[in-house]
Order: sequence, then C-alpha cells, then structure tokens
Amino acid sequence: MRVTWDGPVAPPLPRTSVARLRRAVADGLTMTRRYLAHVVRAPEEIVLYFSLPIMFVLVFGYVFGSGMAVPGGGGYREFLLPGVFVMTMLYGLGATATSVSLDAHRGVVDRFRSMPVARSALLTGRSAADLLRALLELTTLVGCGLLVGWQWRHSPGEALLAVGLILWLRFALTWVGIYLGLVVRNPDTVGVIVFPAAFPLTAISNVFVAPDLMPGWLGTVSEWNPLSATVAASRELFGNPGIGGDSWPAQHPLLLAVGWPLLLVGLFAPLAVRRYQRLSR
Repeated sequence: MRVTWDGPVAPPLPRTSVARLRRAVADGLTMTRRYLAHVVRAPEEIVLYFSLPIMFVLVFGYVFGSGMAVPGGGGYREFLLPGVFVMTMLYGLGATATSVSLDAHRGVVDRFRSMPVARSALLTGRSAADLLRALLELTTLVGCGLLVGWQWRHSPGEALLAVGLILWLRFALTWVGIYLGLVVRNPDTVGVIVFPAAFPLTAISNVFVAPDLMPGWLGTVSEWNPLSATVAASRELFGNPGIGGDSWPAQHPLLLAVGWPLLLVGLFAPLAVRRYQRLSR
C-alpha cells in the first residue's frame, strides 16, 4: 500500500536540547491527533473496540453478579467489576500491538521515519492516543457498571486514584504492545500471540476468584500477578470487597500497583525505542 502525506512539511529538526525537546513534544502531539483522527474516520473500529468490554461488564456484572462468596464478606458484583475493568485494559494491549504492526506492515512507520520529525514522535503519539482511548473506554465501563448495580463506597478522590492506577497499568501495557507490534510485523500473527498469552494471565489472577480459594502454589502466583496488584488496589480504593490475607502482596497492593507498571515501562519502552531505531537497518 502506498502511503502519502498531505499535511504541511515540517521544518528541519532543531539542534539545541531545549528546542529539540519542544519539537519532540509538538511532533508527539501531532502524531496523537493523527491516531485519534484515524479512529474518528473509522467508526467501525470504535464499535468493535468497545463492544467486547461493555459485554464483559454487562454479562459479568448482571448475570454473574450474585455468584460465589467473597472471603471476608461482601457482594460478588462489587468484588468482580474492578477486576473486569482491569482485565479490559490487558486485552487493549492487542489493539495497540495490532495497530502498530499494521502501520509497520503498510510502510507507514518507514514513511514517518523518513520525514523531518522527531524520532520519538511516532511512539509517544501512539502511547498518548491509546491512553486517551483507554480513558474513554474506562469511563464507558464505569458507567455500565453503575447501570448493573456496581458502585464505589469511598470518596470520589479515592475512586479517581483507582482509575488512575488502572490507566497507569494500561500505559505500561501500551509499551508492551508497541514493542510486540514492531517485532511482529504481521497483524494476523499479533492476534495469535496476544490473546492466548493474555488468557492465562487473567485466569491466574484475582479478577474472578480470590487467591485464598485457589490451591496454595496457584494462589501465590495469583497474588504476585501484575494484574492482581492493580485489581486489589482498585478494590481497596473503590471500597469494594477485597481479598485480604497476611501475605506481602495482600498487604501492599498500592505499592505493587505502582511498581509493576513502572517495571514494565522501564523494560519495554527502551526495547520499543531500540527496535524502532533499527527498523531500517
């Protein structure tokens, strides 16, 4: 597919550090607008992207909302839905990886690399656009959750902090998706890799079942799962029934909810940048 650029031609990149930083920010914002404009021009992608998460909330929240018991008491619906919110952020990784892989496959990435724009703009623009889309998605999910009877019990400030932690995990997973999309430059192959890998990560977590109800070793794995950390922290901040326990992960969910995404960003962001720099070599 031939890629053309119909926008204004950017001036040469500046040489001073401050000017380069300003230019990188400006180019990153331009790329963000480009990705968001693409979503607006393809409304069918919005329908496909949002239909599955909304179905998760409505089905799990309404149909299974009065399901199994929760350790320590409390309703299963309020235990479950924060986990569903986090789970949809994990599966959003597939959308990021597929989109990046598609751009690389069609030559869009090479086209932008040949233009006088900051080298970081394509990656930062993608991560910012996906974060904004995740915010819209999470807002929709919370609204659907309220419709089926879920609610937060603590202050609005704590609820916003819970949302922030969920988006922080999504931001980290975005960099995992960017790296995967640059490595596997076949959109069909990306889906084959992401979803089979995401399923066991979800299954061996506290999204649906408290680790206390799992076999000993499996419960330990579940407690240290990065997904479980964000789920446990968001439940605590929302004031929803939690899992409790005497283990270190159960006692420090907020710390892990910040630390795990930080580790993922520190690992995969440099890998993605390095891979992006080597694409044309």
